[in-house]
Amino acid sequence: MATRNETRERNRRSTNGNRKSDSTERSAFSFGTGDTGAAPLLGALAAGAAIGIGANWARKFIQQKSESMMAGGEWDQILALEHKATLAKFDLLLATDDSDTGKRASLVKTIHYALNKHAHQEEQVVYPALRQANETVDADHLEHEHGYVKTYLYRLENMEKDSAEFLPTVREFRQLIEEHARMEEEQVYPRFKAALTPEQDKKISMLMNKEGMKMN
Repeated sequence: MATRNETRERNRRSTNGNRKSDSTERSAFSFGTGDTGAAPLLGALAAGAAIGIGANWARKFIQQKSESMMAGGEWDQILALEHKATLAKFDLLLATDDSDTGKRASLVKTIHYALNKHAHQEEQVVYPALRQANETVDADHLEHEHGYVKTYLYRLENMEKDSAEFLPTVREFRQLIEEHARMEEEQVYPRFKAALTPEQDKKISMLMNKEGMKMN
């Protein structure tokens, strides 16, 4: 029969052995210090995310740069080119019939994106610059009209695409855009641009391209 001291010694040895075994075994879900298996996986995930972000930024940069180059890099010409492209999309929409519901829905989304990007550039750069140059009345009027643009977009997006009211609404909307663009291109922007220094003009182009890239 084992003495009390012998029993205590056997228990102590058994406990130490279990602790040693625990320290050498790791769960597959262990991410603690010394877990070298997780490091490559985490590194790969981080690298993949960085590549994705970089590729997305490059796509935005190239798209905005190409648009800018087509317009000669001038902020007012970029906006004029966007006006022209958007009006062309309206014409495609007006050429549809009530059976083209899928095409109509797709064109409305395309127009929404184009106008949203265009308005963002103007509201973040051009209209503030107009106000700084004491052209507040025109800036406020033009920005006020952007509210009607959003209302028309809301109506078209939530209207049945084969509704009898669809094309008449598109025509009204197109007329608003055309008149808005004409005021900017023929009155407000030429007068404003003529008063800018070359440095100011270049800065507006740079800032507007930066904002446009955010929306691509």
